[in-house]
Amino acid sequence: MFILGLLVWTLIAGTEYFLYPVFGWVMFVAVFYWILTLFFLIIYMTMTYTRIPQVPWTTVGLCFNGSAFLLYFIAAIVDACAVTKELDSHNYNSWAASSFFAFVVTSCYGGNAYFSFVSWRSRTLQ
Repeated sequence: MFILGLLVWTLIAGTEYFLYPVFGWVMFVAVFYWILTLFFLIIYMTMTYTRIPQVPWTTVGLCFNGSAFLLYFIAAIVDACAVTKELDSHNYNSWAASSFFAFVVTSCYGGNAYFSFVSWRSRTLQ
């Protein structure tokens, strides 16, 4: 998911996306969640979460993955709707590829949100 998210925003960043506000929104969502994913990856790899037991990590994971799924889904739809050859044929392939990868990342976050919900649900039932 980390690499796929990187692909989404680098494919857009390599174009003149700043001329079209739609791609600014997609860039915001992609970069924001890429940075947060990196942050949580470092927290889990260093096992920092074990040193901060006051934080309900299952709830944090559920909220993170759920919000990432929702905002990435909106960004992927907006990205796909904005990609047309008439808009700028020079950047068409990059924008089309970013749209594809945005949907792939959306499905990854959706799967993570589901498993986070299952984990959260099992902890609240105990």
